[in-house]
Amino acid sequence: MADDTHGWTAAPGAAERARSVLAAAWSCAVTAEGTREELVGAHSVTDDGEVLLHVPEDSALLAAAICAPRGEPSAVLEFADVAPVPLRNRIRARLWLAGWFTVRDGHLVLRPTRVVLRQPAGAVVVDVDEFTAAAPDPLATAEARLLSHLADCHADAVERLTRLVDHGSLHGAVRVQPLAVDRHGLTLRIERVRSGGDVRLPFHAPANDVSQLTERMHVLLAQAGAASCPRPLQRQRADGEA
Repeated sequence: MADDTHGWTAAPGAAERARSVLAAAWSCAVTAEGTREELVGAHSVTDDGEVLLHVPEDSALLAAAICAPRGEPSAVLEFADVAPVPLRNRIRARLWLAGWFTVRDGHLVLRPTRVVLRQPAGAVVVDVDEFTAAAPDPLATAEARLLSHLADCHADAVERLTRLVDHGSLHGAVRVQPLAVDRHGLTLRIERVRSGGDVRLPFHAPANDVSQLTERMHVLLAQAGAASCPRPLQRQRADGEA
């Protein structure tokens, strides 16, 4: 159960999720003044959610910002949150930040005036003040490494965790993979031959670092060990694997 006195919930809110996508993203698409560029490893984020783009001096985006008639061209940045584990439909979320570019110390800086987060359940407009005040999930930058290790080295543990999943959700399942982890819980992707679904396993308390995450995972595995065994997964390859 969530502990309201500590502000804990079983899943991250939209502002925290948006900041987590931004913190973990390695690339982004930038559109400004009719110019679009795909940048890789070229951005950083300030504590209050400003995005700094480190572009070369001959960048068309930098030229557009310097030469814009109003001095501050409008811009849209798009970030994709991609699952690190091979799956169908690996895009877990998309984040759009709209605002105005300014030039600071030779870098482009975007302070968002509109934030839109799209997840499988749909898109939500995130309040800008909430976005600015939010912090990314403490596991966000380590998540890719953690999930890859879980999938590659502990497949038996992942299958054991399916004991915590409703039997109906496992009907027709051919594979279960870890899809996401945050301080609130672990999400599993249940793949069937031509479909799939996601199941979330909440932690009993938030995990604010990797050592706490290890303890939370041990608790889940202990709970799975005490649960009845589900029907074994069908050993088939799910088609359409990314």
